[in-house]
Amino acid sequence: MTSPLLSHLLIPFIIAMFLAINMGGSGTGPSFSAAYGANIIKRHLIPGLFGIMVFLGAIFAGKGTATTIGKEIIDPSMMTFPIVSIILFSVAISLLIANLAGIPQSTSQSTVLAVVAPALYYNNLNSEKLFFVVIPAWFILPVIAFIISYLAGRYIYRPMRRRGLTQSRAQNVNMKPVWNGLILATSFYVAFSIGANNVANASGPIATMTANELNISVDKNFILIMILSTLLIAPNFAIGSSIFGNKILQNTGKEIVLFGKFEAVIIAFVSASLLLFASLSRGIPTSLVQLNVAAILGIGVAKLGPGHIFKKTEVRKFFLMWLISPVISFSLSMILMYLADRFGFLS
Repeated sequence: MTSPLLSHLLIPFIIAMFLAINMGGSGTGPSFSAAYGANIIKRHLIPGLFGIMVFLGAIFAGKGTATTIGKEIIDPSMMTFPIVSIILFSVAISLLIANLAGIPQSTSQSTVLAVVAPALYYNNLNSEKLFFVVIPAWFILPVIAFIISYLAGRYIYRPMRRRGLTQSRAQNVNMKPVWNGLILATSFYVAFSIGANNVANASGPIATMTANELNISVDKNFILIMILSTLLIAPNFAIGSSIFGNKILQNTGKEIVLFGKFEAVIIAFVSASLLLFASLSRGIPTSLVQLNVAAILGIGVAKLGPGHIFKKTEVRKFFLMWLISPVISFSLSMILMYLADRFGFLS
């Protein structure tokens, strides 16, 4: 017979896997929309390759973000079975709504706000980490992505275009494998960065909860438990890519169609590099989707002007969902905390 400990630990792990499936769907577009839109890679190959790179990113570069989500926003001793289940379920539902709408969503922001809800409920929020590191990065990093991409578009792409270099290279059969290889490499790089940042949204709370439930030191054993959690959670990103990826690839592909291969490489490289920097420097959970769109806007403004880029893209409708999804996550987490407390599930 299954022990009671394993029985109730199974519930948050299942929810975490469900969350990972939704994260996999949301992350597919920013990773492979350029390669898919340029017919460099076939659709059926994307989930497997995406899942492998996400797993590698989580294992080799995901420690910092997992630590932030699991230990540094809320007192780690509060990461119990019911609270972690509430957090992960709230994020999963908010992302499911975004995925069904075909809009890639900020998993990290939804997760952070879902963790903030029980922290506020018990008046135990680590406000210093949240307000002086995490939230400022949500605003600063997209601005940096916009500026870098704008400068690259204005001072690299536009001079090349005036000289006819972009057109001739795009049409040069000998250069086609080079551009295709660059786009594919940046797709892998983006997926690796997603693994470094987004897997922690599920593995961080799970690792802390597991240490608490087994009565072992969170500080001494966190890395090992986080790796074991990642082994279970990361493969579900590939499943999510299979289920939700097609619709999101089509939606984000409309953005990439406006750009050539040179611009697509810049967009992917800038957004992935900033996401990986956030993961490795301070373990900041942040949004690849928003970095990606900021980079699209930056190079789009340099290429087409501000008026044209907003008219020709689907960016405007994304902003509303970006606001709604984290609010849903926070509200649902707070409501479930209240109900669980009232009916005695938290004691």
